[in-house]
Amino acid sequence: MEIIIAKNAGFCFGVSKAVNLLFDLLENTNEKLYTVGPIIHNDQVVEKLKSKGVQVVNDISEVENDGQVVIRTHGVTPEVYEKINGSGLKYSDATCPYVKKIHNLVNEKYKEGYQIVIIGDKEHQEVKGINGWCDDTASIVYSEDDVKSMNADNKNICVVAQTTITKEKWETINNFLNKKFENILKFDTICSATSNRQNEAECVAKNVDAMVVIGGKNSSNTQKLYEICKKYCSKTYQIETSGDLPPMDIKNIKKIGITAGASTPDWVIKEVISKMEELNKANEMSFKEAFESSLVTLNTGDIVKGKIIGFNNSEVFVDLGYKSDGIIKIEEFTDDVDFNPAQSIKVGDEVEVFIVRVNDKEGVVELSKKKVESMKGWDSLVAAFENKTPVRVKVIEIVNGGVIASVSGIKIFIPASQVSDKYVKELHGFLKQVMNIRIIDYNKQKRKFVGSARVILEEEKEKAGTEFWGSVEIGKKYTGTVKSLMDFGAFVDIGGVDGLVHVSELSWNKIKHPSQVLKVGDKIEVVIKEFDKDKKKVSLGYKKHEDNPWVKAANKYNVDDIVKGKVVRLVPFGAFVELDEGVDGLVHISQISNDRIGKPSDVLSVGQEIEAKITEFSAENKKISLSIKEVNPIPAPNKKEEVKEAADSSEVVNAEEEVPTEHKEDMGSTIGDIIGKIDVE
Repeated sequence: MEIIIAKNAGFCFGVSKAVNLLFDLLENTNEKLYTVGPIIHNDQVVEKLKSKGVQVVNDISEVENDGQVVIRTHGVTPEVYEKINGSGLKYSDATCPYVKKIHNLVNEKYKEGYQIVIIGDKEHQEVKGINGWCDDTASIVYSEDDVKSMNADNKNICVVAQTTITKEKWETINNFLNKKFENILKFDTICSATSNRQNEAECVAKNVDAMVVIGGKNSSNTQKLYEICKKYCSKTYQIETSGDLPPMDIKNIKKIGITAGASTPDWVIKEVISKMEELNKANEMSFKEAFESSLVTLNTGDIVKGKIIGFNNSEVFVDLGYKSDGIIKIEEFTDDVDFNPAQSIKVGDEVEVFIVRVNDKEGVVELSKKKVESMKGWDSLVAAFENKTPVRVKVIEIVNGGVIASVSGIKIFIPASQVSDKYVKELHGFLKQVMNIRIIDYNKQKRKFVGSARVILEEEKEKAGTEFWGSVEIGKKYTGTVKSLMDFGAFVDIGGVDGLVHVSELSWNKIKHPSQVLKVGDKIEVVIKEFDKDKKKVSLGYKKHEDNPWVKAANKYNVDDIVKGKVVRLVPFGAFVELDEGVDGLVHISQISNDRIGKPSDVLSVGQEIEAKITEFSAENKKISLSIKEVNPIPAPNKKEEVKEAADSSEVVNAEEEVPTEHKEDMGSTIGDIIGKIDVE
């Protein structure tokens, strides 16, 4: 069998430049290196770089301050550059020069008013990066339907191509665009290296009996090579490594061709060629027989390792190095009731499995991941029981008398009395919750475990309580959790100890019940007011000094200020006026009117808005004295009537002049005025 290798197989200029840049940085810098996404679409290269310390991140926010960022070959959007610069990070740009050229072209034409059209895969990172240079406004097309869905009102469009698409795709889509648009500016931005590679692959595929295309499963250019070769050679296979070579009978294969994607490293290509040459030398057996002889042997009951190669909602497919792939049913993969394959399973991950059944006739290998975990988990749980080590579990089921939790594929029964350190009436709130438990009993024959969260919670509470009483002092602040509300106050857990915040300590304003301020579960900051170590009692304060309405009033009001307020209470010696919530001032009866009045209710009513002057202020004593008569004195009822009668009779008489001067002087020593001089708070 003749092996024909394409001359342009392997790294292109842009990929080689990017990978060499990273290896140079690894040798010449001590900084942590990060790539925003894989540097290229090849798992072998990415893993090799990862083993040397290069970390792959999805966002700049994941990069540490002392790290250096390397931009991937596919390029990124302007937003990524802005984030890097805004974070003050160093970076090296490994964007392929051909891709960078497209970025500049698209940005220029977009600013000139063109609607940008990108022929390519909208999910490919290169295309996403290009779209960013026209503010993500590009029309991305890959089929006739994509073109049909475009807005035909665009008069001027500029067309560019993803660097890895085929010439055939470029020409086909442009024919569709020509039928729909009149003014089209086209830039064939397909990488020349890509075009050469595709042309060469076509030539090789036309002249061989079988074709092998080597490259990453996510590599766009590798996929295009496979499509081209498959068109001219029906026996075309796409592989990532030599381990993916399929069984082939070389008796009918005289020539086999090999090409590789632009992101395929030379060492992977060499391994494939080497393996094929070795198998080719096995003259006594067919290529298929030689291939199968290199496979592992599987037996029911074995525990082996494999690589996940695919999955769906009901099964996970595993490459075991056997002639048939293994299958793990989802129910044998995990006990997690919230398990989502799309979020939790990653193709390429290594997994350890138990061989449940091997059926060569049907080509089926049944596997169980849970059984391996269960076998290993049993020993670890027994050790946890003997050492009294806490175990972190997840509740997966509510049953009579308790709950069932799971860890490492093993179910653990937790009685209702052991779920919490307090009585729990309803257990459904614990479903899907993760908790720490201690194994308190197990039955080896029945393979059953019994766990308790209560013993751990009580131990933690006791330890926290000991620490608390050893360091407690008046005035010390704690952050606690409201545990319960009573008519007289709120109980707050401040770390193993419950303290009481009396209702009077909850608010500066008068409240009827603690629920007006707090609810169970609230995290609040409290301060120690009193404590008794012997009785294990703690009194807590919650309201803050700066929230005291009198403190706020001191910053707001001054003597001689004219203020507005509302009458909230009338008493024989005056009226209480609310200036702010929790802040009342007193207008003495002598400060309401210039006239003699019998009682405040003669001229004022509750709820009435008034203006008054502050004559005295003491925040410390919570006292404000007010005067209405110094702002707008209120006439006595009889004075109002006299004024009204005088007006009605058209008598031009001054009501004040009708009161003899002597009578006024006598009023200065009335009982009301004497009482007015008494300082009443």
